[in-house]
Amino acid sequence: MWKSFALVFFLIAMQPDAMAQTSGKGPNGGDVVVMEGHPIEFVTEGQEITFYIMSEDKSPTPTAGATGRAVVQDGGKTVAVDLKPAEPNRLVGQLSAPLGANARVVFAAKVEGHNLQARFTHN
Repeated sequence: MWKSFALVFFLIAMQPDAMAQTSGKGPNGGDVVVMEGHPIEFVTEGQEITFYIMSEDKSPTPTAGATGRAVVQDGGKTVAVDLKPAEPNRLVGQLSAPLGANARVVFAAKVEGHNLQARFTHN
């Protein structure tokens, strides 16, 4: 059942979204998507995935108490990863293996009362 939920979540999240916009590279070298005025930067290092959450003025948005999840589609497999808040403005999760080329990642979190969602393709 969990895999079905993750797949449905991923497919819904892959629908075009006029409210999200790609914004280039962030200060940590990752791709940035802006959602509800919050730039969200996606960075990978080995098996760790990190999402940096910023406010409209590019200052760090505190993630203490935030909840989040990433759904990763890589090599024909889909997996959901729980994200944990980390100071000052990060949500971090662990993968079982590093991401492959062209892996798709869908981020969803509730931060400071905002429901944020963003899609990334790992290069």
